[in-house]
Amino acid sequence: MTDQLMTIREMCEQFDVTARALRFYEAKELLFPIREGTRRLFTKADRARLTLILRGKRFGFSLEEIRQLLDLYEGGKGRTEQLARTCDVAERHLAEMEERRAMLDATIKDLRDQIEWGRSELARQGARATAA
Repeated sequence: MTDQLMTIREMCEQFDVTARALRFYEAKELLFPIREGTRRLFTKADRARLTLILRGKRFGFSLEEIRQLLDLYEGGKGRTEQLARTCDVAERHLAEMEERRAMLDATIKDLRDQIEWGRSELARQGARATAA
């Protein structure tokens, strides 16, 4: 990416997001584009923030968590505290995801067992009907 400013259309194309999403992130104070009348121009910093926003969303972070983590860097606390807090939040989300996966794995096993039982029951009933 270059240091040049990008329009909302260019941001949408580069990040595969809608203009509505960008305006929403701006309203939530996650992005701070330069305003020229009704035009929005996005800086390199905006692009970096959007990358982190989209990654955070993919990992299940709430928008408020994302905003707080981004604000740590902007608030002068710097990258070290931002990284430490991000790791804490990420570890919590990872534990939740792993718990959901374990529950899903157990449910999948149970469903497979029920399907297997149903198929064998159908086969048993079919064999009984053929023998009669």
